[in-house]
Amino acid sequence: MSQYRPETICVQGGYTPGNGEPRQIPIVQSTTFKYATSEEMGRLFDLEASGYFYTRLQNPTNDYVAAKIAELEGGTAGMLTSSGQAANFYAVFNIANCGDHVVSCSTIYGGTYNLFHVTMRKMGIDFTFVSPDCTDEELEAAFRPNTKAVFGETIANPALTVLDIEKFAKAAHAHGVPLIVDNTFATPVGCRPIDWGADIVTHSTTKYMDGHGAAVGGAIVDSGRFDWLAHADKFPGLTTPDDSYHGVTYAEKFGLGGAFITKCTAQLMRDFGSIQSPQNAFYLNLGLESLHVRMARHCENGLAVAKFLQSHPKVEAVHYCDLPSDPYHALAEKYLPHGSCGVVSFELKGGRAAAEAFMARLKLAAIETHVADARTCCLNPATSTHRQMTEEELAAAGVPAGLVRMSCGLESREDLIEDLSQALEAV
Repeated sequence: MSQYRPETICVQGGYTPGNGEPRQIPIVQSTTFKYATSEEMGRLFDLEASGYFYTRLQNPTNDYVAAKIAELEGGTAGMLTSSGQAANFYAVFNIANCGDHVVSCSTIYGGTYNLFHVTMRKMGIDFTFVSPDCTDEELEAAFRPNTKAVFGETIANPALTVLDIEKFAKAAHAHGVPLIVDNTFATPVGCRPIDWGADIVTHSTTKYMDGHGAAVGGAIVDSGRFDWLAHADKFPGLTTPDDSYHGVTYAEKFGLGGAFITKCTAQLMRDFGSIQSPQNAFYLNLGLESLHVRMARHCENGLAVAKFLQSHPKVEAVHYCDLPSDPYHALAEKYLPHGSCGVVSFELKGGRAAAEAFMARLKLAAIETHVADARTCCLNPATSTHRQMTEEELAAAGVPAGLVRMSCGLESREDLIEDLSQALEAV
């Protein structure tokens, strides 16, 4: 990896053209790749050579963009997936199978919670959910002999709690398992979880990385630091021969820097096929080129909106870690010194009914099942992204029924505040 700063990596990372080659990352819109002999292709299938033979597994466009994201995160290898949900599923399922157990923060995104709590439990993987504010003793009590990973979000969606990455990494490593961190809201411009002890980083690239609501996608980055062979009994998928690939042992053949992503590609992408299209990867790269510029504006707008809401008499509470009064401000200063994100969550006096009246009056901010792009949008998570959760589960996730999640875009902050002000008159 280069020693360039994040701003430079956003623009030029992942791809260096040779003489006469395209300056922009090329879109390799092809399902297949031609070879002169069967022997050459056979070496690819045996993982004895690097190259491309079918886009469901790898594609040059995707690999260029994945390399940029890995470089931004300070990792050794990365891969793109069809969505952030696919990225989180792959990251966990790559090391946890039927009969295994995972510790997860309770405040994670509702879709990820449902993936873990319902779907993956049907696959025989159990989850214990802990508060991000749990004590060391409570966190320790969540582990079991069959625990294979710990999972959390840098900035939780939509509760906006901030993960104490070092604390959770220390607990995970004490039990010989990796910490997986979803870094979607912070992005590597705001925080690099690997620098604080995380082992695997995931993203919904649909959000700030794309930045324009144009392309759904996800990404996984491996830090290359977790020693799978030191905990060989816990991770047989990485440390014992894979019969489906002629007996290759990933941790031995590809080392710390490549084992996790190679197995994730060779097994999970091969069998589940949750690929990101080359066209979407191209759009993603266009977003990445301006990520460092956009995130600064998102944070500025988010803080301005949060301050306005905090002073409004009809607002019960504001959740935004850049506010000095926020309970997560100290953690934000540690992990997110340049600002958190543009998402502000707040509760109105009057609960769900007040939230509905407020949102119906908005003119500039649109009601959307989306977040973190150039246009300001908002929603009531309890009736949308977290609709499948019970009242008790909503409370544990830090998502009261009347919570409004507002994603501040790149518009004028004065216009955003004027829109909020007129909408609050209806409450």
